[in-house]
Amino acid sequence: MATVVRLTRMGRNKAPFYRIVVTDSRKKRDGGSIETIGYYNPLSNPQTIKFDAERLAYWKSVGAKLSDRVAKITGK
Repeated sequence: MATVVRLTRMGRNKAPFYRIVVTDSRKKRDGGSIETIGYYNPLSNPQTIKFDAERLAYWKSVGAKLSDRVAKITGK
């Protein structure tokens, strides 16, 4: 199973926030996930980013790829 760490959209119209999740790469953006490892709120001032660095490192070590946006906001 090819896994990827990416964002899933939550919230309401014009007020999104995102969960940082580990999921199968073949699933839809908001499809089921294996594990939720954090969240990202771009609308708060300043932007809120919180994630479990240990779990992110674990998933990277077992071969999960980071999406471009997750790599950018986590600094990995």
